[in-house]
Amino acid sequence: MASWYINRTFFFDVHPPLGKMLIALSGKLTGYDGTFPFDKPGDKYDGARYEGMRIFCTTLGALIIPITFLTIWEMTKSLDSSFVGTILLLCDVGFLTLNRYILLDPILLFFMSCSVYGAFKVRSLTDEGKAPSNIRLLLWQLFTGTSLACTMSVKFVGLFVVLFVGLRTVADLWNVLGDLNKPVSLTVKHLIGRIITLIIWPMILYVFFFWIHLTVLSKSGNGDGFYSSGFQARLEGNSLHNASAPRVLAYNALISLKNHRTGGGYLHSHHHLYPQGVGARQQQITTYTHKDENNRWMIKPYNKEQVDGVVLVRSGDLVRLTHTPTGRNLHSHREKAPVTNKLMQVTGYGEDGIGDANDVWKIIISGGKDGDVVQTVKSKILFIHYLQACALTTTGKQLPKWGYEQQEVACNPNLRDKNALWNVEDNIFEDLPKVSFEAYASGFIERFLESHAVMFQGNAGLKPKEGEVTSQPWQWPINYRGQFFSGSTHRIYLLGNPVVWWINLLFLFVFFVIYVINSVREKRAEAFGTTSEGGKSSILLNAAGWNFIGWALHYVPFWAMGRVLYFHHYFPALQFSSMLTGILTEYLLSSIRSYLSPELGKTMYHCVMGIIISTTVYSFYLFSPLAYGMNGPLAHEPNSTMSGLKWLESWEF
Repeated sequence: MASWYINRTFFFDVHPPLGKMLIALSGKLTGYDGTFPFDKPGDKYDGARYEGMRIFCTTLGALIIPITFLTIWEMTKSLDSSFVGTILLLCDVGFLTLNRYILLDPILLFFMSCSVYGAFKVRSLTDEGKAPSNIRLLLWQLFTGTSLACTMSVKFVGLFVVLFVGLRTVADLWNVLGDLNKPVSLTVKHLIGRIITLIIWPMILYVFFFWIHLTVLSKSGNGDGFYSSGFQARLEGNSLHNASAPRVLAYNALISLKNHRTGGGYLHSHHHLYPQGVGARQQQITTYTHKDENNRWMIKPYNKEQVDGVVLVRSGDLVRLTHTPTGRNLHSHREKAPVTNKLMQVTGYGEDGIGDANDVWKIIISGGKDGDVVQTVKSKILFIHYLQACALTTTGKQLPKWGYEQQEVACNPNLRDKNALWNVEDNIFEDLPKVSFEAYASGFIERFLESHAVMFQGNAGLKPKEGEVTSQPWQWPINYRGQFFSGSTHRIYLLGNPVVWWINLLFLFVFFVIYVINSVREKRAEAFGTTSEGGKSSILLNAAGWNFIGWALHYVPFWAMGRVLYFHHYFPALQFSSMLTGILTEYLLSSIRSYLSPELGKTMYHCVMGIIISTTVYSFYLFSPLAYGMNGPLAHEPNSTMSGLKWLESWEF
């Protein structure tokens, strides 16, 4: 993708553009020319200057550690909590592995860390009583807003940190409002400042990043077919760019039909038949998002092969569509569609354009009336089967391998199917005057909105590639299974440090128990008319609570997602759980210390802290080959250097 940016070639991806643009920029500035194909992991670079991109990602990943330290400090003003929480993250081999490569994750985690740090810095300044117009406060709010915009512009999971900072902001404003020594107008001024710096400013930046993305990617690429005809007309090298075609459609024109579904493809056929047991063994009809000759159809009157002169196609006409490369007609009948059984099968049928009555379709312009002329690109048209009274549609479902994983086309008895709308894109007919496609080209706002519609649909529909290792949310906190990042000789395996991950998991439960106990204690104290103690314990518990909220926001939503998920999706949540563990460690040790004599309490405190830190560092030493590379036999084989470290059967190193 960095190569495509450098070459200005348009592509489709399910994530926003900033992370990829920054990788491309770092590559361009360090001598990478955008020509290496990056076909598969393990390919030799042959002199390609990839180092700048890798150093850029790793630098951002490394900066997360000091930012995490500063964040915990801002939450607690405690050196012990800050050190323990940061050392857990620093000694996690999974976090290290993820931040060593040319990936979006280190960029996402860096901007997320900046957002959280900024939010707590703003809280500190607000608690100090800084006025809404204070330059220092405004600069930190702008820093937070910029970080939020950048997080969202790398991956859509940045929405979770936006929600976290939103909750933190509401808490800040609530505290200001609760100070009875200050006027309500002060809260209103703070609110206006937050709206400008944390909502309006990030939105402007987010749109600006997309403007750069759509301006830089000005050349046609392999992702064009996911986008509308008007979108494609802006791309240099696309068949619609600086092209011209007849404004209206005439019989015997050669056409391609683009589906109006978001990310919809072209009506497509090829010489292959549906397999045995999948409806009639006739020619396959699909939609395909790439342009090729198999997307070409000739539109004919329903009752003859040729027409004399120029006869325009109008709404209400009965037509046949003949697939130009194979000579078969678009056909439907009362057989079940291959994937969506409640719909009817659509096939290619006949020889050299000669078929039967099931090849006849009524063409209707959506929002038009009978007799209106069908226009290129502009007219949204329905094809209603004359005998079966169903609409030609695409379900968006992927066909199995026999259908080359293209999308299913079917005939829907529900004529209101919103996916049954098509438009004529290519329109080849020499006897009509042509108009430039520039007239149909989309403006920036249209392209911005369409980009998001296509991304959201692509994200929701992500399916694993063959042989790809996927995972489920329940597996992540327990570090159930990792993922290979390399070939077979020098093995890199993405897996969390089990000591860090399992301690984090334990402390999530411990926090929940402590929170319940403290809530009951506070309620009882309130009933007896006494106030609960504040002090350092209260600050630590409050900070732990915010980290628990951050962990939950970055983990729980994945349980509701239908798309394919991977192990690396847990790492933003891991950052919050590591900070929580660091804070809660000090809280628990301080609580125990308060019950012991000063001398014994101090000894116990430092001994346990030493054990925790040394155990964490030693566990990193043991598992570091997972990140830096393993050679020789696997852990369960004789003479393996990793022998004894395969603590779970599901680990594959």
